[in-house]
Order: sequence, then C-alpha cells, then structure tokens
Amino acid sequence: MSQTNYTDLDYLFKPRSIAIIGASQKDLSIGNVIIKNLVHYGYTGKIYPINPKMDEIRGIKAYPNIFEIEGDIDLAHVIIPAPAVPQTIEDCGKKGIKAVIINSAGFSEMGEEGRALQEAFLANARKYGIRIFGPNCQGIINTDPKFRAYCDFTFTFPKPGGISVVALSGGVGAFIMQSLFDLNIGMRYYASNGNACDVSIPDVIRYYGNDDQTKAIILYTEGLSDPLEFMEVAREVTKKKPILAMKAGRTEAGAKAAASHTGALAGVDISTELIFEKTGILAFNNEEELCQAAMAFSTQPIPMGNRVGVITNTGGPAVIATDELVNSGLQLPPLSEKAKEILRQTQLPEATIGNPIDVVATGGGPHYRSALDVLMDDENIDSIFVNFVTAPFTDTDAVAKNIVEVNQLGKKPIVCNFMTNMSMERFQETARILNEGGVPCYSFPTTAAKALGALYRYGQLRQRNIGTPKQYDPIDRTKVAAIIDAGLKENLDYLPAGSVYTIFETYGIPVAGWRIVKNVEDACKAARVIGFPVVVKAESAEIVHKSDKGGVSINLKNEDDVIRAIEKMQHAFGISGLKFLVQKFMPGGKELIAGVSTKKGLGHMVMFGMGGIYVEVLKDVVFKLTPVTDVESREMLSAIKSAKILDGVRGEKGIDKDGVADILQRVSAMVTDFPAILEMDMNPIMAFENNVFVVDGRIKIGN
Repeated sequence: MSQTNYTDLDYLFKPRSIAIIGASQKDLSIGNVIIKNLVHYGYTGKIYPINPKMDEIRGIKAYPNIFEIEGDIDLAHVIIPAPAVPQTIEDCGKKGIKAVIINSAGFSEMGEEGRALQEAFLANARKYGIRIFGPNCQGIINTDPKFRAYCDFTFTFPKPGGISVVALSGGVGAFIMQSLFDLNIGMRYYASNGNACDVSIPDVIRYYGNDDQTKAIILYTEGLSDPLEFMEVAREVTKKKPILAMKAGRTEAGAKAAASHTGALAGVDISTELIFEKTGILAFNNEEELCQAAMAFSTQPIPMGNRVGVITNTGGPAVIATDELVNSGLQLPPLSEKAKEILRQTQLPEATIGNPIDVVATGGGPHYRSALDVLMDDENIDSIFVNFVTAPFTDTDAVAKNIVEVNQLGKKPIVCNFMTNMSMERFQETARILNEGGVPCYSFPTTAAKALGALYRYGQLRQRNIGTPKQYDPIDRTKVAAIIDAGLKENLDYLPAGSVYTIFETYGIPVAGWRIVKNVEDACKAARVIGFPVVVKAESAEIVHKSDKGGVSINLKNEDDVIRAIEKMQHAFGISGLKFLVQKFMPGGKELIAGVSTKKGLGHMVMFGMGGIYVEVLKDVVFKLTPVTDVESREMLSAIKSAKILDGVRGEKGIDKDGVADILQRVSAMVTDFPAILEMDMNPIMAFENNVFVVDGRIKIGN
C-alpha cells in the first residue's frame, strides 16, 4: 500500500515499521514482551528497539533514540514513566511518526497530576497529527499475513479469520481473544485502548466497518464516553456487518435517589442497552454466548427469516434444540409434499420424514446430503440446524464431507450440534473436516440453537425499519417555553400541577378535566363544571407523594363530599396558601404509566408500562430512546410482560392502543423540544376501550 493511500488508523493497524520506546532486556517487562511477540508472531515489518543503554535486544539492533533511525517509522510503542511521555510525543512528531501506542500508565486514571500529563502529550500529538492509542492499554493485533502485527503484550496468538474485537477492558478483551482461539475461530483485528484519550471505540468500530475482511465485530464496553458519537458510528456500521456487544455492570438495578417513578425504574445501565437496540447492535448478557455466536457469524450467511429445518440422527438432542430454537423466535414449519416424497425415496425405511428429519443413527453421508439438499431447496426454510452424533458404525467422515459441501454453497446458514468423543482419533478427523469446511460446531444442542438464534436476531435487526418520528403541529411551543422558563427562574425542581397539565394539553395529550382552585367555594363550582364524580388533590410544592399523606380523595359524588375532603386536607397539612386540584374521576380503565428520564450526553429515555400504585413493585416497564417513532411506540406496548392484558382477557375489553401509542410519541416530541424537562411521570394513565386520559402527572425541570 502506498503512503498516500494510508489512513491515520492504518498507521496503527498496518504498521510497516515499529519503534519500541522503552525496550528492555528484562524478560518479563512489557518493553521486552512486545518485541518477543512481534518476532514470535512473524511481524513482516522493521522493529526498532529504543534503549540508550543497549546495543541489541532479543538479537535486534537497538538505538539510543528514534532520531538515530534512518528510515521512516509508522508506529511507536511508548513504555516509559508517565512524566517523560509529553516530550517523547514531541520527538515522535518531529520524526514523522503518525501513530503511537502508549502502554504506560499514570495518566487520567491517577488524578489531576496524571490528567495534566495526558493533556500535555495530547497537545503535542495534535500539533503533529499523531493518533494516540491508550494510554494505559494493551495495544492492537493484526493477523493479516501481510503484516502479522502483534503490537500487544498478551499471550494468545490467534489464527487469521473474520472476527475483529474491540474491548475497553484489556483483561476481558484478552479473555475473549483466548475464548475465540479455544473455539478455533479465526480473528482479524484486536484492539484494547485503555483510557482512550484519542482513538476511541467508535473510531475503531468505524475502521473495522470499512474493512472488507472483517465479517463481524465483537465489542466489550463498560461505558460510553460519547454516546451520540457511538450511535452515529454504530448505525453506519451495522448496516454493513453485525456488531456483537456486551456491556458490564448490569447488576446495578436502579438509579440513586430518583424522585420520580421513571427515574427509579431506569437502571444506570439501561441507556447502553437502548443504544444497542436503537442502532441495531446484537446485545449479549453472557460472554460465553457472545463468543459462541461469533463462531456462526464468522462463516455463515444471515437467514432471511425465522423458519428452520432440523436434521438429526438421534431424538433427544433434537427435542432440546427445538425448545431453544422456539425460545429464540424460530419456528419449524412442515415440509412440502414434494420434499417428503424426495425423502421417502432417499432415506432409510426407519427414518422420520418431517421437520425434524430423523435420518436415524445408521444414516450416512448420502442420507444427510439428501436431507440437506431438500432443506436448501425448500423456499419455506431459511436456515438449517444439524444434530450429528458420531456413531461408531457409520462413516462419519463422509457425513462431515457432505455437510461441508452444502455449507460451502453459502445459500443458507447451517449450525451443527456435533456430539462426539474427541479422544478417538477417527472422530478427530471428522471434527477437522467440519472445522476446516467452515461449519460452526457446538457440543450442546442448546448452545448451537442459541447461536442460530443470534444469526436470526441480527437478520431481524438489519431488516427492521423503525420509521420516522411524527411532526406534531400546530403546537404553541412559546407557551410551554414560558412555563418552563418561569419555573427555572423560580428555582423550582417540579412544576406545579396546573403547569404540568397545561404543557400536556398544549402537546395534544388528553388529560382528565381539571381545575386549580384556592378554596371550598371554587372547588364546588369546578366540580359542577367538570361533572361528578371528581377527585380532589392537595396542591403544594411541599407535598411530594400526596396519596401517602392523605392528600388525595377520590370518587367524590357531590358537593358535600368535596367540602369534607378539602376541610380534612386543610386540617391535616396546615400549609398556608394550600391549593387544590379538582379533576374528573375516571374509574374502570387500565392503569398505565408513561414517563421520561435523562441520560447525560445522550438525551431522554421514554418509559411505558403498567401503572398505578404497584409500578415499583411489578416493574413491568420498557424504555426507548428519543425520538420514539410509531413503530417503536407500538413495540413498547407489546414488549411489557402484561401485554396481553392490553388486548383484553377473560371477557374484559381491550384498550385504545392507538391512543396510548400516540401519547408516547407526543411525550417524545415534547422532551425533544424541551431538554430542560429532566424527568416526567404520567401515572396513572387511565386507558379505556375507545379513549385514554392522563389523570396524574409530574415534571421535573433543570438546566
């Protein structure tokens, strides 16, 4: 590749020459191990150890400094004490080095002094156009035979392949790399960037996305420093190839000291999960399943649908596999009559002709081949699941060769539950045939089924069209802006009820009829206008959870009920200037909740679920990132555990799902227009067969 064709990250991932600044004779030092790894892995470029006290290191000529090297240097490893790094980066710039991996620690992770050093070397890097990888990181690996660049101090030496890995944590990244190696999965690139002060995870993902030889990307992260940048890159890359991701920290169940229901229910990790969903990233909660799925993604096409054909030579594993396939959203359709007729002519008399196709234990290569051909040709089958027990009385190599021949057609994905005794030499050869033929093989039927399910899930994500957000007009945004600005000027955390309902109504959100009043006389007048029965609520900034403190009285059927309720609240609270919200009482509907919480650097999350007093106990809620489209709002309704209740059960009527979906979209539009809305609850929303009304709401504001 010519100099002019090199991108800035090519100097990092495809270096033609490497300087190790801080090279050492000590066997266990990073500056020694990196040289050892480069030599052992067969790096094709030039290696320049830099150490002013040594003439050679590991048989390679050493130099006192980079300026003594006559040729160009693409990449430098920096493994020296942190205080010396800023000047070293200055020297790298003067030498014309375009990429630097800083393995040294002692920077932003160590406090203010380290942060100042990091800013100093970054300023020097920017001056010369140097890309910095790290600091406090492992480095990168490129398995391409043209480079064989093992710029890392780990100990796993992967074979070339199509999986590229990027991990924030070096320890987890090394574990993933070792797991892929143990599964005999080839790897393309590896990167673990530590503090990521310059080259970010989105930078690496975009680079992998533009690499034709990367078939799938594995991502491990413990947080996203720039969520919006990540989303932009992830949307771009997932259109071209799958990203398989895992985020740590899921056990932190809730946000701390959140006053709203929505804030309390939005776990600290939920935003990353929503980013994955919004951008089409395939999320995993288990590192083993992540690596097992990567095996399938490294060689198999993506299925067009969820219809799977199963071939087996034993009954039990097929039953286990079928359970997991169905749990993964796949289905086993019946075979066509044409397919059955072919199988009757080609299978043993004892075979079961159906889906699954049981070729029985004595089935050999021709029997598997016939079943594979039938499923490949069947338009009602999108993928193939194979159970293959290596019976000692069959030619297992012939079976493997037939599976490989069909697999290499690349028409539909194939995964194999390969059940064998690897201590027997003959079955080791069978395993070799399958592996070299690109057939993903798993020891357990459940594992194989989950891998096929992951292929299907990604296919669904890639085909998914979430639509576009609705534009709601006319909306008097000036009125809403005035309300929020006034609240901010008064240093209010929460807007008063009258302001909340006014904002809702301005955005076209249906609210049960209401009035704010100051005394009993006005309350009775408001109740007559609204129509009995009514609800009366004490209204004061000093009262947070009204229902817990006797500040709510429901089903008031006449003026006497209203008078008694207000007098009781006045006596109970004794607050000067206490006001009252009089609102239409609307019993009989399903109680739902909608809400909003914010994530710094990302924006708003909209919540929906079953509402009322049990919301924090049942926690049957789902979230979406704004903007929420019509498709996504309907997905929210169907995603809660109680979704069937919304359609009506045991004679009960269903609810106006269109109305609820519209509220969710209007809420999304509202908080998109006004970022000062930090949190919001609508709890409950009373949903009926033909209409929906918000009967209680809170809005928290802030800058």
